[in-house]
Amino acid sequence: MKAYFKIIKYLQEILLVISIAIIIVLPTMIVFYPEIIRGDLTQKLYDISHIFIFFVMMIRPLADIFIRNKWIRPLVILRKGMGVLSASIIVSFIIAKLMIDPMAYFNSIGTVGYWSFTNYAIFAHLADLTAIILIITSNNLSKRLLGNLWKNVQKLSYIYFYGGSLYVYLSYKSINILFSLILVTLVTYLAFIMNKRRLAQNPV
Repeated sequence: MKAYFKIIKYLQEILLVISIAIIIVLPTMIVFYPEIIRGDLTQKLYDISHIFIFFVMMIRPLADIFIRNKWIRPLVILRKGMGVLSASIIVSFIIAKLMIDPMAYFNSIGTVGYWSFTNYAIFAHLADLTAIILIITSNNLSKRLLGNLWKNVQKLSYIYFYGGSLYVYLSYKSINILFSLILVTLVTYLAFIMNKRRLAQNPV
């Protein structure tokens, strides 16, 4: 198990380093080398982002369901690295928009259309906003400053996941996205029920 924890810790560091590299490199590539970041590559980046946030949403409830499994619980540590990597891709596209025309971006946020259900825009923009908050607060300094509030802020990952997933599914009717939505919902609900039963059986 000691080696297993070391591997997880090492993977966590790799994920965080990759996330930092994405934040530094990707916005510049989008702005100055748009011919490289084409439609297919953009879609692949969004797919990667979704895969990582999917695992983030699955790990905790699976650890709560299979509470006696010693291999699943340590994976909870990786939620931070996976979540940051997922959000770094989304935030990189936002940074690129700010680099191109910051006033246009901020002005658009204040419009009704930006938050409307037309073309399911509200879901995409809720995911964008929560991605920014999550990536800013996913560090030890924020954890110390926010105290008990920090855990509540991290629960925005649900809005990030469901907002982005609903936007993609409703816009493009992706079966894979629908499957991930259903699976995360079922597993999360099952974990909630099991935790509630354990609490009832062993009240503090």
